[in-house]
Amino acid sequence: MAEIFVAIDGPAGSGKSSISKQAARRLDYSYLDTGAAYRALAWWVLERGLSASDSAAIVDALPDWDYSIGIDPDAYVVMVGETDVTDAVREPRVSGVVSSVARVPEIREHVNAMFRDIMRSAPTAGIIVEGRDITTVVAPDAPVRILLTASEEVRMARRSAELTTEKATDVADQLRKRDAADSRVVDFMTASDGVVTVDSTTLNFDQTVDAVLDVIAQQTARTSHG
Repeated sequence: MAEIFVAIDGPAGSGKSSISKQAARRLDYSYLDTGAAYRALAWWVLERGLSASDSAAIVDALPDWDYSIGIDPDAYVVMVGETDVTDAVREPRVSGVVSSVARVPEIREHVNAMFRDIMRSAPTAGIIVEGRDITTVVAPDAPVRILLTASEEVRMARRSAELTTEKATDVADQLRKRDAADSRVVDFMTASDGVVTVDSTTLNFDQTVDAVLDVIAQQTARTSHG
C-alpha cells in the first residue's frame, strides 16, 4: 500500500507524463497517468457510437466502461476491457473530443473516485499521480504537490517534437484549444496554497526530473519531521 502520494498538475506539453514517469522510476514508485482515463473514456464513447457531447448518455453508460491502467512506469498499458488502447487514445479523433467528456462533473466524480482507489492500492512505497486537478481535487492532502509548467512556446515545441506526423501549426492549435477547454473546468496554470511550482522553460529533461525529485525529497522530509 502506497504511503507517499505525489500530485503533479500542469498544462498540455509541460512534460507531466514523461517527467513523472522517470521520477517514479528513480524512486521505485508507481506512476498514474490520469489523463489516460479521460482519453480511454473518449475512445470508448466513439467506439460505441455515442456523441461526445451527449453527457447524459455517457454518464448512464459509465457502469459498462471497463477501464484499467498499468501503474508500473516500465509496464505502462491502457486497457478498455480486453483491448489495448495505449496508442489509440492518442489519436487525433480522440484528442478532438476528450475535453467534451472530461468537463462533465458527474464523469469527473466517477473517474476521481477510481483514481483514489488506484492510489490507495499501489503496491509500492509511493505513487506519482499526474494530471490537471490532482493537487486541488484528486489528492489535495498529498504531502507533495507540484505544478509543472513551461512557457507556451516551449510547450508547443515539445508537443510538436512528440507528434512528428502532424504539422506544427496544427499541434499548436490543438494545444491552445485543449488548454482553453480544460481551463473552464480546472485551474491548472496557477499553483494553489502549498503547491510548489517547477518551471521547466529553461530546463532540459534530466534537469526537470532532478528538480521534481528535489521537491519530493524536501516535502517528504518536512512531512516526516512534522
